[in-house]
Amino acid sequence: MAKQSPRKTAGKAAAKPRTAADIVRGTPRKLTRAQLIDELNNDLAKEFQALVQYVQHAAAMSGPQYDAIKAELVVHSNEEHAHAISLADQIDFLGGVPGVDVAEARISPDSKVMLEQDLDGELDAIARYRERIAQAEMLQEYGLRRALEDILIVEEEHARDLQDALDR
Repeated sequence: MAKQSPRKTAGKAAAKPRTAADIVRGTPRKLTRAQLIDELNNDLAKEFQALVQYVQHAAAMSGPQYDAIKAELVVHSNEEHAHAISLADQIDFLGGVPGVDVAEARISPDSKVMLEQDLDGELDAIARYRERIAQAEMLQEYGLRRALEDILIVEEEHARDLQDALDR
């Protein structure tokens, strides 16, 4: 079940990055192949969540100033669906079983907060996929790395679209 998220208070310590450029690459955690499959299934759950959240936000967002971004959110939802398919294929190829879990979607009655929630999700995805790409490289899973790079490019585009809509 989705829950409404309260607005974040200003001056909060250790705030999340607000732009893709703010995401710092650290040293990726070394994983076994089985651990990588588990992480990819977590990523898959978040892709399902993003798809659901985008559909809900596009439908529930109101105000003429949001017409263009509402249409873009529908495009984003379709791209998140494609990411889920790609991840499921990669998990299967690695010998895992693609999961069916869906991470918890975030909703709000406020259209601007919806966009902020979507941006937070995209920035999280960017950070996760950057790490996952490095982990795939460490395990010499070059096809997986390439599939994740393709997903990352689209996630970065989503973040730019949302930043533009939020005038950031």
